[in-house]
Amino acid sequence: MIRVDKEKCLWCGTCVGVCPTLALTLKETYVEVDHERCTLCGICVRACPVGAITMEGVEK
Repeated sequence: MIRVDKEKCLWCGTCVGVCPTLALTLKETYVEVDHERCTLCGICVRACPVGAITMEGVEK
């Protein structure tokens, strides 16, 4: 599962722009994750400039 740390998130939209399944949406004050669309590819995790996005419950 993808988690966005609202305390760390800069609300820059980088993750939204790189998500190939459009699972991330920039809301007024946070990034919303559509877990039905998310394929856990990790592109958003690598793209986040401040490390605000993590994958939980996924084996490496």
